[in-house]
Amino acid sequence: MAWQPQEGPILELAGYLKDSLGNPYNVNAQKRATEMLQQASQSPDINNYLCYILVHPNPPGEMTLNDYHIVRSAAALLLKNNIQQSGTSLLPGIVTYIKSELLLGLRDPHPQIRNVTGTVVTTLLRVGGIMSWTDVLSQLVALVDNSTGDASLGTQEGAMGALLKVCQDSKKQLDKEYGGQRPLNFLIPKFIQFTQHTVAKVRADALEVINIFLPIKSQSVLVHVDILLEGLFLLSNDTDKDVRKEVCRALVHLVDIRPDKIAPHMEGIVDYMISQQKLIHEQELALDAAEFWLTVGEHEQLRVGLGPYLEKIIPILLQSMVYAKEDIIRLGGGGDDADQEDKAEDIRPTFAKSKQRLTNGESVEVEETGKGPKANGKTAGETALDELSDGEIDDDYDSDEDAFLGMEDPEDRWNLRKCSAAALDVLATVFHQSVFETILPYLKENLRHPEWPYREAAVLALGAVADGCLDGVIPHLPELIPYLISLLDDDEPLVRQITCWTLGRYSRWASHLPDPADKRKYFEPMMGGILTKMLDGNKRVQEAGASAFANLEEQSKELLKPYIEPIVRQFVVAMGRYKDRNMFILYDCIQTLAEHVGETLAQKPLVDILMPALIDRWKKVKDDSRELFPLLECLSYVATALARAFAPFAAPIFYRCIGIIHQNLELQLAANIDQTMENPDKDFLVTSLDLLSALIQALDSASAELVAGSRPGFFELLTVCMGDKSNDVRQSSYALLGDCAIYVFPQLHSFLPNIMELLIQQLDIEVLGEDELETGFSVVNNACWSCGEIALQQAGGMGPYVERLYNCLVKIIQTPDIPTSVTENAAVALGRLGLGSCDELAPHLESFAYPFLDALARVVETDEKDSALRGFCLVVGRNPEAMESCLVPFFRAIAKYKGPSPELSELFLQTLLGYKRFIADFEAFMSQIPPQDREALKSKYAL
Repeated sequence: MAWQPQEGPILELAGYLKDSLGNPYNVNAQKRATEMLQQASQSPDINNYLCYILVHPNPPGEMTLNDYHIVRSAAALLLKNNIQQSGTSLLPGIVTYIKSELLLGLRDPHPQIRNVTGTVVTTLLRVGGIMSWTDVLSQLVALVDNSTGDASLGTQEGAMGALLKVCQDSKKQLDKEYGGQRPLNFLIPKFIQFTQHTVAKVRADALEVINIFLPIKSQSVLVHVDILLEGLFLLSNDTDKDVRKEVCRALVHLVDIRPDKIAPHMEGIVDYMISQQKLIHEQELALDAAEFWLTVGEHEQLRVGLGPYLEKIIPILLQSMVYAKEDIIRLGGGGDDADQEDKAEDIRPTFAKSKQRLTNGESVEVEETGKGPKANGKTAGETALDELSDGEIDDDYDSDEDAFLGMEDPEDRWNLRKCSAAALDVLATVFHQSVFETILPYLKENLRHPEWPYREAAVLALGAVADGCLDGVIPHLPELIPYLISLLDDDEPLVRQITCWTLGRYSRWASHLPDPADKRKYFEPMMGGILTKMLDGNKRVQEAGASAFANLEEQSKELLKPYIEPIVRQFVVAMGRYKDRNMFILYDCIQTLAEHVGETLAQKPLVDILMPALIDRWKKVKDDSRELFPLLECLSYVATALARAFAPFAAPIFYRCIGIIHQNLELQLAANIDQTMENPDKDFLVTSLDLLSALIQALDSASAELVAGSRPGFFELLTVCMGDKSNDVRQSSYALLGDCAIYVFPQLHSFLPNIMELLIQQLDIEVLGEDELETGFSVVNNACWSCGEIALQQAGGMGPYVERLYNCLVKIIQTPDIPTSVTENAAVALGRLGLGSCDELAPHLESFAYPFLDALARVVETDEKDSALRGFCLVVGRNPEAMESCLVPFFRAIAKYKGPSPELSELFLQTLLGYKRFIADFEAFMSQIPPQDREALKSKYAL
């Protein structure tokens, strides 16, 4: 018999739900209601009753309609949470009842009830899978279609909203085949049909669904592109702004997916996007239209097609770059706030950067992926935001992260103003002088405008075209730069802020002026002005000044060496004044300077200025503070630049890093045991490991004393990190392992048995999951590199590990579509194995010789390549007959090697002479080698 509700429990549960929502006059009732709901959650019928309350509109007892409406929404939320927590363990009878009743909620006259009902529908499908409720999609489509003729407009809207939620939550599942059927093949034609629905909300939601599947290039959508495009054109003048917003988004997606369909209609689409962007009071709609210029501007085939329309497009971009009135009210006239402490929500998230090793041992930073709520879903505009950096358009700032943190400041969001500036930058890089000629009258009119918002927007425009239009701007810079420097003292902080950014964009021109007099006239005042703004009374201007100076450092590089002392002094003053938020960008300034001036920073007067301030900050930052990440990264660059001069500061930093690693590993162990505990942030491990790498490199052999004196044991902790579940932790661990092999191998040696077992496991590429290939290969890359470094140091050979190492490394170099750096590092490691284990590798020579030579051919001539070829030659010497099939490539590799070490040169000579004696008709063999290589062999080795 089907389940039937009882009136008493309905009335009781509804009362508890009402009281649990809070009553300022009866706190005890709220507390009791919460307790009773917790007890009720143990009842097997609780979810049935929650569903009944949600979908039945008549209030029980004497409860008012308004109160019951709130109760129904609360019931939906509780039901959704229960379904999520129970997963597939919900009893079949309960699920059957919920499914039989739930869609009644979509017929409710209240939009909120329809909305929360859709949320419960998609939760059921997400937990159970699309095939767990096979007919719900067709039921929802039928309601939108009103095929039975009894669905109200509200019902159609509610059903379409539910379909939208399902598609957002289950897009991958909908695009899979089940018994030869793909749900999306049935849905997409219906959604395209619904874009012409009489209800505006249904039209907008149907388009939004299509825009979910366009970016993933689902074939279910692509086969209907012509019909879709026709529908988009019909909707271009829709009265509903949300519909037009989705039309803009769909056209932007089609630029990337089917540019051939966009090109014939470019003129009409340009006019349409301009008309929508002009609606500046509708900021979201205008922003979606502005995204079109970015996407097309970055598309090689389509962007040239914008040329005839620049005089239409650029004015609307310039107009959109002026602060909106509401933003002027919120932001304008900001005063000095440098002494005010930052709020926690104002501090930007900073993520650790993992390091990959190249075949020359150099480490390169790779931004950690998968962070934040939108790690892999940036729009074209947000990507362009990454390109336009510092101060105004910040390159490490994701708009979704800002929203996630509750930041509503328009300066911290991707918005129409920033999108327009980024679009202008993109167009400038495509059309160069044409863009500058178009904006020049605007600049002349507005750069000195009496109203600051127009003056500010003109400075922004000048900065936006700095890269693409530099040749056109250069003749004007002798006049513009002094004026911009004067704007650094503008009364309006927002003008000072944008001026810092724009000056930073022209710093390459100023720093590379060939005439010393011009450099004194333009570069030095520019640098001094930006440095001064780093100590502005307004925190946003401070930040823009620091960002601009970091950009100036990147552009100027070693040209900053004559100015290091005043720069360092200013950094130290800033370190004493900055609040937490701006410290992050200051660390970037310091590490960028260290990176580009290198050992020049190691002069004792400079060390005496900089290091006490850094150490003081190091002591103040707590072990669990996120500020530790940029500080550790900064110190690793400084340690590298100072080298031995860093030694007096190394021990406490080294041992604190060890302590942070130990503490975080203990927290991880505790979290593994107690599932209620939160897992520690892996970034603490990553940054600490990276700083230890930098210290060991900087201190060279002196670092052995630090390693030996560490408590708890350094290598024991490193071994644990090498086995961590996080790719980022393992990537940094293997980078540190390679550095230890180079600089402290005697201390490392006794720990090799445990370390080599983990390293061999890491080299097995067959265990890499499909969802972790990118980060997984970064770990394998560092593991290959560290393997090569260990093999180089282990003079007696790799003994019990050779066979397994060989199998893993050969698998890597023989597998196609593996990142080049991984293949190269694997080849170097394989060659170095031959230095001490040539006898063990000799029987395998015929199998690996050709892929080894092929992979190593792409490696530049370094000590790594030299040592790998030395090991290979030793293997060849043990089994010369095995080279028969690839002897010509080997001889050519020898001929092309320009600067072998004396040891390698001698091995090359012995190998060549050996084959000359071994091959009966050596001249005939040599004739197979191209003349240029043959001549090189004769001249170098007297063959």
